Amino acid sequence: MTRTMLAGRLDVTTKTFALEEIPVPEPGPGQVRIRVRAAGVCLSDVHLIDGSLTPQFLTTDKVTLGHEVSGVVDALGPDVPAGWTPGQRVLLNAGERCGQCPNCVRFTEPCLQVRTRGVDYDGGWAQYALATHHTLVPIPDDLPFEQAAIIPDAVSTPWAAIVSTGKAQPARPAGVWGIGGLGAHAVQLLRLVGAAPIIAVDPLPAARERALAFGADTALDPTAPDLPHQVTAAAGGRGLDLALDFAGVPAVREQAVSCLAPAGRLVLVGLTPAALTITDSIRFSYLGRQILGHYGSTPEHVPQLVDLTRHHRLDLARSISGTLPLADAATAVDRLTRKEGDPVRLILTP
Repeated sequence: MTRTMLAGRLDVTTKTFALEEIPVPEPGPGQVRIRVRAAGVCLSDVHLIDGSLTPQFLTTDKVTLGHEVSGVVDALGPDVPAGWTPGQRVLLNAGERCGQCPNCVRFTEPCLQVRTRGVDYDGGWAQYALATHHTLVPIPDDLPFEQAAIIPDAVSTPWAAIVSTGKAQPARPAGVWGIGGLGAHAVQLLRLVGAAPIIAVDPLPAARERALAFGADTALDPTAPDLPHQVTAAAGGRGLDLALDFAGVPAVREQAVSCLAPAGRLVLVGLTPAALTITDSIRFSYLGRQILGHYGSTPEHVPQLVDLTRHHRLDLARSISGTLPLADAATAVDRLTRKEGDPVRLILTP
């Protein structure tokens, strides 16, 4: 008799989300089955459900959501290298190499068409999930599953945006627009790398208070008519060396550009289908400013963050805003959509 499990499934043709009983997956060659212990609820999941984000590489009509996943090894497929054992505590990287692009064939450079877990193939809003063995990262016994689960996106995405794409420097001013699930961690991580001052920008008073609690030096309201002047003044009169957009809103991007110092960089982390425009492109070019796209992280970033938690340089306890059973996934999505309680991360526990 085929075993079944509960899973949160999105029908991409009708944009409907439902909890369904589906067969427990069997690991194929090189795969490991994970018993899921925690899975994060991300704004990207909300955007998948509302249709503003569309999977690029999904080959079926339905997909199990969830790209932030932790759990324990449950079963090993054929050809899994030695070292992985049932019961081992792990988190799952949020994506897989495509295995087909030139970089994957050579296996020397980052994949050009990364497949995202819970978007392009089944994710972790389920009792069990499959993962290729090279996407597993061991986690220490003292790192709670709820905190481990959010590292592969809510923490690793801003980390990669800061240290790789944005190239943040110690003692250089940085601004963060949008202090939600990723932006709050960006503040914390900018402080870890020594950026200073850190200026947070968010219209919600509670989000600005959270930014200060997470380590921002200043928290400002973007609706203030003199916001660019306030940012420039807080940054020592020169402007921002680095600005990070976690809101994915066109008005935010234009405002952030106006706050950049000469040669300053704006990194676009928040996703939106809206057009990107530069109002004063001559001044933008004259000052040598840059706009950089960013998506997710690469494999080295997640182990770095796990090590930072292991050595108590990074504390993610404040990031867990609540836990709900997997059966209440729709409630979690609704709470995040309405920003009820202004959560950093809600966690589903199968």
